[in-house]
Amino acid sequence: MEIGAIFAGLQPNPSAILCSSRSTSALPPPIFTDKRQFCPPSLKLQNQSHFATYSSNNVGAASIASNVTRELADIDWDNLGFGFMATDYMYIMKCLQGGDFSKGELQRFGNIELSPSAGVLNYGQGLFEGLKAYRQQDGNILLFRPEENALRLRMGAERMCMPSPTVEQFVEAVKVTVLANKRWIPPTGKGSLYIRPLLMGSGAVLGLAPAPEYTFLIYVSPVGNYFKEGLAPINLVIETELHRATPGGTGGVKTIGNYAAVLRAQAVAKAKGYSDVLYLDSINKRYLEEVSSCNIFLVKDNVLSTPAIKGTILPGITRKSIIDVARSQGFQVEERQVTVDELLDADEVFCTGTAVVISPVGSVTYLGKRVSYGNEGIGVVAQQLYSSLTRLQMGLTKDTMDWVVELK
Repeated sequence: MEIGAIFAGLQPNPSAILCSSRSTSALPPPIFTDKRQFCPPSLKLQNQSHFATYSSNNVGAASIASNVTRELADIDWDNLGFGFMATDYMYIMKCLQGGDFSKGELQRFGNIELSPSAGVLNYGQGLFEGLKAYRQQDGNILLFRPEENALRLRMGAERMCMPSPTVEQFVEAVKVTVLANKRWIPPTGKGSLYIRPLLMGSGAVLGLAPAPEYTFLIYVSPVGNYFKEGLAPINLVIETELHRATPGGTGGVKTIGNYAAVLRAQAVAKAKGYSDVLYLDSINKRYLEEVSSCNIFLVKDNVLSTPAIKGTILPGITRKSIIDVARSQGFQVEERQVTVDELLDADEVFCTGTAVVISPVGSVTYLGKRVSYGNEGIGVVAQQLYSSLTRLQMGLTKDTMDWVVELK
């Protein structure tokens, strides 16, 4: 998930679109292979006149798929920013409270209809995820650890009293949505397709209670590389009054309210020239938690330390991956309580998230005292881990971790 403007969410970027030449052809079924062989659930396409439809029994599906997805969208890929851009299709699946999700549909991307009394609007009963798809030179598409997003969504759904898709349903829905929007995946090296799954209480409810109906939705947007010309450091300020999460709360799940709660402190920080806010624990006010929407690491004497996941910190998938990659390269990694004093004395500091992968920290300001790090904040360890993980995500190095899902 996402530094600076990305922390605040994907923002509209209409200037990157040169021509809105959307395909009006019938949507083909997905053609893909997956070396881990997830079992696909049934998929039903919306059969209405304003939606593209396709019967999986049609002859020549592979040929149609090739024709429809052969060309790229008419976009200035070299100047693609990290902002929202409408694509062709979104995926929707619904279920009732106490039921199971089934019969997912691809629909033309567009606005959705919600009752003013929807649970997500009145009581914040909603979760989201974020992951990416990359295009290889040979045309194959790569996803990075989508089952981890599925597992995290299920964990969050339990906390928020919502039903959730199975891991298999989640991963299959991501694959279907990505392939339906294949022409929006940037060319190799130009960026990625950002994938945003949502789970929300869409049914109407007036009194405080779980919604009677739930919607699982996936939309996608092409995004450029966050760092156009190499890693760039950010400047953080430590927040001492406001807190992102408290013990027993929802800080450890990716619920929508967690992100609205950080906007005020983030806006104040940016008005003072900082990139973002680093939060402390709400009890002792001396242990690091996380930045607005990403995890934090520090390096001291070649040892990596990051706050332990203990209910108030989101278990980031990039965080988890960086820990595994670092350990595979011989680094010692400690997951524990990390104090402000240790942070100020570190050799390197960096953040991790879906959007940036790794973002080096150039400086941290605490109680008016500014501490800078290394060579303009870009440390050797951060650079090494960033290169290793991004090469793995883009299929440029062998996947010894079995993390990459390949779509053909």
